[in-house]
Amino acid sequence: MDSRRRARVPRTARRRGHLLLAVPFALIAAVTVVDVLAPPDIHLGPFLIAAPAVTASFEGPRVTAFVGAVAVAAQSVVAVARTSLTDLNHTYQIIALVLISVIVTFFALLRERAEKRLTQLRSIAQAAQSVVLRPLPHRAGPLRIASVYLAAEEEAQMGGDLYAAARTASGTRLLIGDARGKGLDAISEASLVLGAFRVTARDEELPELIAHLEAGVGSAEEVSRTEDAESDADEAFVTALVLDIPDGEPVVRLVNCGHPPPLLLTGGRVIPLDTADARPPLGLSDVLAPEVTVAAFPFGVGDVLLLYTDGVVEARDHARAFYPLAERLTAWAHDDPQTLLGRLRADLQAYAGGHLGDDAALVAIQRVAVGADGPPAG
Repeated sequence: MDSRRRARVPRTARRRGHLLLAVPFALIAAVTVVDVLAPPDIHLGPFLIAAPAVTASFEGPRVTAFVGAVAVAAQSVVAVARTSLTDLNHTYQIIALVLISVIVTFFALLRERAEKRLTQLRSIAQAAQSVVLRPLPHRAGPLRIASVYLAAEEEAQMGGDLYAAARTASGTRLLIGDARGKGLDAISEASLVLGAFRVTARDEELPELIAHLEAGVGSAEEVSRTEDAESDADEAFVTALVLDIPDGEPVVRLVNCGHPPPLLLTGGRVIPLDTADARPPLGLSDVLAPEVTVAAFPFGVGDVLLLYTDGVVEARDHARAFYPLAERLTAWAHDDPQTLLGRLRADLQAYAGGHLGDDAALVAIQRVAVGADGPPAG
């Protein structure tokens, strides 16, 4: 189905381009006919300039130049029909039309080159995303997992939001976080935290794992200081939420490092899992270094955990009101993770008018009975 959809998109775009291209040719034909039939003191030739100008907005330089040439030919036909090519008025109109056609063709060339560069940047961003932010498994032990990443800008596929999962001998570890700032610095911090998680999540206990993630942010700061001594690297930090979900126990253990609390959907209710002893974000432990406190909450069969970054709850509607995540979830409290995120994504984008102010990541986890939907993934 996906391959057929990809095949249909280029055909639809070409069909739309053909329809748009009919506009400048229709304009040339209409202006030519009316100008030939108009009284001697009425000259519509200057309107022909609109044809190549309009074409340059959606076609490349070759088509734009061709439309400009057709417009010049049409103006020459009008000159012959009304007076002659050597008539001063028509001569100046033809010269002006040639100059405008050359100019808009040049701008069409610049636009085409810019679009090619943008396409290359998008491809690079997609490749970086596939390497740094790997897709989460759909199954991990007795868990169903679904994830969504929404970039704030159309040109970017990835920012500072991050998530990852790892299987241990007794359960599943999950991480969701948000690196401060945007651009390459945020992506660098996110990649280092993800790398530290993937290396240590399977073997370390949660307190030791948090220490390794802190070290990952610290290494990002050192790199930034080396590259730019005047940067604000000393303010780099990453909010993070680390969870440990054992296979054989209906509980979730978590450490919150300055991140929005997860939401538990159970029995038709939405319950925030607030921790009394939340830590500061990763990278700020040298300022405030409380002991790592692991909080535990019930997480039974059928329950769903929703993890999210602040780009979700900070999305605003046209009245500048924040997105009411917990209220919206009440209507979908019985959905499976994939359905839940599909509805949440559509509702969030509609609420924000199709444009988020910040990147947003969502991860939904559901505990199912052992053996449901086939054997669990290891």
